[in-house]
Amino acid sequence: MKERNYLVKNIGLLTIGQFGTKLLSFFLVPLYTNILSTAEYGTYDLNVTTVSLLVPILTFNIADSLLRFPFDEKENYPQIFSIGLFYQITGTLLFAAALIANYVFSFSLVLNDYALMLFLLYAVTSLSGILINFCRGIDRVREVAISGVICSAVLIALNILFLVFLKQGLKGYFLANIIGIFSQSIYIFFALRLWKYISLSRINRKLEKEMVEYGRPLLINNISWWISSASDRYVVTWLCGIAANGVYSVGYKIPSILNIFQTIFGQAWTLSAIHDFDSEDKNGFFKNTYNCYNFYMTIVCSVLIILSRIIASLLYAKNFFEAWKYVPFLLIAIVFGALSGYMGGIFAAVKDTKVFAKSSIVGAVLNMVLNFILVGFIGPLGAAISTTLSYLLTWGLRILFVKKYMHLELNLIRDIFAYIVLIAQTVLLYTMEDSIFLYFFELTLFFILLGAFWKEIKDINKIIKEKMVRY
Repeated sequence: MKERNYLVKNIGLLTIGQFGTKLLSFFLVPLYTNILSTAEYGTYDLNVTTVSLLVPILTFNIADSLLRFPFDEKENYPQIFSIGLFYQITGTLLFAAALIANYVFSFSLVLNDYALMLFLLYAVTSLSGILINFCRGIDRVREVAISGVICSAVLIALNILFLVFLKQGLKGYFLANIIGIFSQSIYIFFALRLWKYISLSRINRKLEKEMVEYGRPLLINNISWWISSASDRYVVTWLCGIAANGVYSVGYKIPSILNIFQTIFGQAWTLSAIHDFDSEDKNGFFKNTYNCYNFYMTIVCSVLIILSRIIASLLYAKNFFEAWKYVPFLLIAIVFGALSGYMGGIFAAVKDTKVFAKSSIVGAVLNMVLNFILVGFIGPLGAAISTTLSYLLTWGLRILFVKKYMHLELNLIRDIFAYIVLIAQTVLLYTMEDSIFLYFFELTLFFILLGAFWKEIKDINKIIKEKMVRY
């Protein structure tokens, strides 16, 4: 099946670019938690969270248009890239002006502490987003994979250099990440000779308007998604303190294992959904891919829930260990976020970005309301629960909305049962001490999950056997 081969090829390339090096970065968590204090880690996390919000706002979310428009506008590559670069430069200048104004008038003293680092982080993050999306849009996934290897290798090496040998602390942590991200952009720029795509002629205003209009609902979606996934850091900081946010942020490190798979698949899937869209899903490609993806994410989530305390004891040093409490709900949130992203690939294929906004806004509103209620009562754990529930709602809405464009047969009763099993595993982890009985019950629930996904297991086994016979 050519659709499956195209998806598998892109997943393979992106895995080469991201899996190994990001896994190595994950194992550096003990280094961060030993050298940085909870307050320092919380400070860095807030800066990164702020940048993740401001990049799509100040660039009018043009990066998403650079991924979608090259599929339909091959003759306009230079115009598309130039429009994206223009918005990136404009956004960077606006951010610089805002930081200067803040320094002069002292609107926020916190921003002044690391203003230069914050500016550099914004500049390299926005540039990287533009270049990577354009690279994917013109189907140069191989270069994206190589750039990911370079970025991660530089980032890891510089973290060790700045934190261990040069003793630079939080400043060194900032610099390592900034230089790592910038190295990725440098590689892509020269590997694709992107200067060839810089058009000095007058910008095509019609194309620019179409790109901005396509990105506008996605901007609302990104802001809403940010509220659901990142605003909890601000609520935790406000209600519980910067140190508590540092611990909560470290809680995301174990879920980042699952997030690696989500990121790799999500990037490859968007390209496949656009490339092979079929509203009737005649050959079952979209249905089968969703079911296998759901199986994989749910099973890995289950395993990580079982191991979360053990992994936390190995990774989290000193006062960071209590972050394990936030891991199970954050893992389940990633599952629903991944499945929502799957539906997002279909909406991108039909260029209906308003659906993104509608579902994400509802999820974001729920997240904000629950954050203030639950964090006030049970602390940072309330933020993790709020994130899970908001992602669950977003997933449910997108399941309903996708029917407008595609006949997608899903086994929702089985899937909901599987998610209830994940919740049961989480409850066991919170209510039982470490013992052989805890892990007996956890493994029993895990095997029940495997039984629920028996059809997907057989389908995957069949595909593997076909590949083995072929080679």
